[in-house]
Amino acid sequence: MSEWPTPTTLRALRGFLGLTGYYRKYVHNYGIICRPLTDLLKKDAFRWNEEADQAFIALKHAMSNAPVLALPDYTKEFIVETDASLTGIGDVLMQGSRPIAYFSKVLAPRHRGKSIYEKEYMALLNAVDKWKHYLQYKHFVVKTDHHSLKYLLEQKVTTAVQQKGLTKLLGLDYEVQYKRGAENKVADALSRQFEDKEGSMLNALAGVSSISAMVPTWVQEIHKSYEDDLEVTALISEFSVAHLGPHLFHYSSGILRRKGKVYVGSTGGLRQRLITTFHDSPVGGHSGQLGTYKRLAQVFYWPGMRQMVIQHVEACDVCQRSKDENVPYPGLLQPLPIPDQAWRHVSMDFIEGLPKSRGKEVILVVVDRRTKFAHFMALSHPYTANTVATKFFKHVHTLHGLPESIVSDRDSIFLSNFWQNLFRLLGTQLHYSTAYHPQSDGQTERVNKCIENYLRCMTSHRPTQWRQWLPLSEWWYNTNFHTSIQCTPFEALYGYTPPHLAIGPMLDTTVPAVEDVIMKRQQLQQLLLDNLLKAQERMKMQTSLALRRNLKLSSKYYGPFAVVERVGQVAYKLALPIESKVHHVFHVSLLKKKIGNRVVVQTTLPTTGEDGQFLVKPLQILQRQMVRTGSVAGVKVLVQWSNLPPEEATWEDYADLKAKFPDFDTHP
Repeated sequence: MSEWPTPTTLRALRGFLGLTGYYRKYVHNYGIICRPLTDLLKKDAFRWNEEADQAFIALKHAMSNAPVLALPDYTKEFIVETDASLTGIGDVLMQGSRPIAYFSKVLAPRHRGKSIYEKEYMALLNAVDKWKHYLQYKHFVVKTDHHSLKYLLEQKVTTAVQQKGLTKLLGLDYEVQYKRGAENKVADALSRQFEDKEGSMLNALAGVSSISAMVPTWVQEIHKSYEDDLEVTALISEFSVAHLGPHLFHYSSGILRRKGKVYVGSTGGLRQRLITTFHDSPVGGHSGQLGTYKRLAQVFYWPGMRQMVIQHVEACDVCQRSKDENVPYPGLLQPLPIPDQAWRHVSMDFIEGLPKSRGKEVILVVVDRRTKFAHFMALSHPYTANTVATKFFKHVHTLHGLPESIVSDRDSIFLSNFWQNLFRLLGTQLHYSTAYHPQSDGQTERVNKCIENYLRCMTSHRPTQWRQWLPLSEWWYNTNFHTSIQCTPFEALYGYTPPHLAIGPMLDTTVPAVEDVIMKRQQLQQLLLDNLLKAQERMKMQTSLALRRNLKLSSKYYGPFAVVERVGQVAYKLALPIESKVHHVFHVSLLKKKIGNRVVVQTTLPTTGEDGQFLVKPLQILQRQMVRTGSVAGVKVLVQWSNLPPEEATWEDYADLKAKFPDFDTHP
């Protein structure tokens, strides 16, 4: 009470006077003392002055001393009143109508997102923990304005919050009573005293919230999109006159909504910019037509939106270069049984052959067969059954428990005695796919393809940076629409739609940290727009010592090139560059039609070796060092390869480099 902050708004002043007024009968001349404060409640009269400050200090002193605060009497029943607000919790310990102690606490950022029930429960637990030395000896009463807590003793314990709270309440004799919010003035005022101070902080951080929420800049763009749209103008006019009904349209604050989704007008090109954001951004992840449409349709609506999405995705140059065409697999499918619970039956697999990124070059993929929710974990070579089991227990078991069965391929890790004995002792069955038939574990194979496509689209300019994109690829996959379950894996597992991370326009902010975050995000977007041009520069004709180690995430298609003529029934002759060393006739299975006008012109094809792998050549030697292998000493050199960034330089044996490239000047 003595540290109560000076009110800076009428709301804060009313909260303080509400608390003190509850005990006014114990304060001599209460009306006279608080007169300067009550005068500030008049219309346009809030001007904090020295007289108001003295009254504020006097009331705080009166509230924290006798006769207001009473000494505890252990022969009487204790009463605890609790309350929680958006930013804090407040409690008061009483006997009869006299307060004995006050308690208030600001909520940490991680607690502000909790449900109302959890916050109110936290206020109750904090009060019991704070005053347990008063309450543990006899029966006491807890009064709260959250009605469901009244049945705390009868509720089934199902959540971690309830389990943790139960341990604090064990051995205590208490009952919970409901008290209407209008009557719970003291605890309510205590819990809300932090709102003014926290409000300024929340406003300062509003720039970051633009990642996941509609912000005023968006609203302004929506307003502009309505200006010359005759259809929207007619809808708004008809709504204001005839009221079409909340089941279809709703218009408020200048925003038209259809079934809760923001209606986007046709003016200003906002529709196309939204599609580009929801498809090309890291969160969009260059999803397919349906995935992009479903993600966009969660928030926005306009007539013909799906057709616009289809046209954009079909014409996306990154998608055309980076993705295979899906074709039906021959033969009859024999699907695995559908699990009856989430994370009771999972599938596992590895993605190999990735370029080394921060020491990692393998991805362990674990997928729940019911909800399709997945976790991706980076591994380094060589990995053992013990390493994989440790990753599994750390990233999967701690979140979802141990599954009853695991479907995997016949990798030596899964066939090892350690792995089999470990899960046999834990009661988990291991099922292996048929040799040379990965479709037995088709679910994980399909997820692998999704991950590779995402990383290829996001990192084709710098494949060795794939590891920093792995967490975002997991979020993208789990929030993408799946046709098999007709929702996102996130929604299937948790039961609600995840918060949307649409990347919005720049906002003005006075907080440097916020500005830095947004600037980095915008720079990343610009980098993604330029990735194809950079990839083109790296793919010039080259001859190299070593095969490129990032082929796993390189583009799958090159061009476009004009078709000169048809050769036979299944081949075509293309107009390739004169200097190209690739034969100009291709089977139809290796070709894909170029759609749309967006294209990065590629004048040359990458040089390939006899095995079809792309080659590069040494550009310069950056460092030298003497290395001893056993009793033999040798020289290693750090080689910068042509048209590759410095971070992709590799250490090579000097003798091998000289033998492979006799014309390369190793002594510049």
